Amino acid sequence: MLIAQLSDPHVRPEGVLYQGVVDSNAQFAAAIAQVNALDPRPDLVLLSGDLVDHGRDDEYAMLVRMLGALDVPVLAIPGNHDEREAFRRAFTGQPWLPAEGPIDYVTGGSGAVRIVALDVTLPGLHHGLVGEAGAAWLESVLAMEPTRPTIVMMHQPPFVSGIPYIDTYSCREGQRLAAVIARHPQVERILCGHVHRFMQLRFGGTILCTAPSTTTAIALRLRPDARPASYIEPPAMLLHHWQEGRGLVSHFVPIGTFPGPYPFA
Repeated sequence: MLIAQLSDPHVRPEGVLYQGVVDSNAQFAAAIAQVNALDPRPDLVLLSGDLVDHGRDDEYAMLVRMLGALDVPVLAIPGNHDEREAFRRAFTGQPWLPAEGPIDYVTGGSGAVRIVALDVTLPGLHHGLVGEAGAAWLESVLAMEPTRPTIVMMHQPPFVSGIPYIDTYSCREGQRLAAVIARHPQVERILCGHVHRFMQLRFGGTILCTAPSTTTAIALRLRPDARPASYIEPPAMLLHHWQEGRGLVSHFVPIGTFPGPYPFA
């Protein structure tokens, strides 16, 4: 099973630049085109939050229009820049979408890897939270299929990255999540967005990855007094490849056209 993860596209209304600088829509369109061109083509695309920039209906209308070009099924969760009810309206009719409350759900079907979406966003705030109710829901869902390989998708990562101006907006009560995950060794990955960078670490006995943004990269500044900054680096995505007997391998994939291929390896 092949799963592409795109994150933090920050889609804007047509003709409007992200932060007045970056054509986030063009970047996201390029990411969609690259997913469609992959061989083999992914079985699924995960969108791990901050799908739009201000949670506005016109932004979601643009997002839906752009996703119409994607030839692969999509699962999505909101981020702190999304607005929960506008998100719900945009994805009306999707079988995975809950009718009310947090955008928590689990995929059914016979896919090799089960996807569990955990909505840790707090409406109107930029940090996330693993609350008692969310942790209890996750515990019950994971207990239903204890041997099936599982990915847990969320937006804000529940760890301290060392970048001070992004850690302010991390997911709080991460120890509550770690305790749940540690009881369920079938969880192959926790996949997050939010930080606009690729990071990975061991967490709760499994591996946690954050995906880069398709739009901008948060500057990697590790001094405690560092000032917030971003760069327009090459956008990228993650590609997660599950094979029976091998497990889940995660690849960092730049988005764009580059010199090559050359006849050597």
